[in-house]
Amino acid sequence: YQDPLPFFEMKDNSSLNQNYDIIFQHDGSKQPRYCPYSANSGFYYVRSNAKTQYLFTSLLYHGDLVRKTTSHQQVLTHLLLEHSSMFGLKVKVMDDIELFPGGYQFQYEPEVMSHIFSGEMKPYIFHMFFTVNGSTKVKYLKQIGEWYVQDDVNSTDMSQCSSEPIISCYYRDKPSKIPCREST
Repeated sequence: YQDPLPFFEMKDNSSLNQNYDIIFQHDGSKQPRYCPYSANSGFYYVRSNAKTQYLFTSLLYHGDLVRKTTSHQQVLTHLLLEHSSMFGLKVKVMDDIELFPGGYQFQYEPEVMSHIFSGEMKPYIFHMFFTVNGSTKVKYLKQIGEWYVQDDVNSTDMSQCSSEPIISCYYRDKPSKIPCREST
């Protein structure tokens, strides 16, 4: 993977040269509660300015709604709509899966994962979104060779992290760095 900051800071980047205030990875979800943006709230780039500071201040003030909906992403989507309409916040959602793939590609586009495994595709990041819960996410990350934390590591003891990926098979029907034919 690559450091994504130079990508967002390039002045000659034609897709981002309109000085967007906030740039999101596409979520892949078509659920009405995330429309119209389908902005993934797990990976995004924010330019520090008065508009984005007000957006995130508003998000903090909506903590009760985050708790009620159990989704900060849903609340943030609502605020993106409100702030773009009322205050001119410029929002961009990238759909470039070659540079910013994620959980949607893992779940529904196995050919993209094959290109990543083979080195044909060199993305900036891979964000495992579109996953039911944290324990499933860890299994998926182990299966694609992107997990580096020993199971018995204390959350504050990073000296036990592995320099090599910890690869395990869990699902034979999901993309994997190694063959997982015997898995469920």
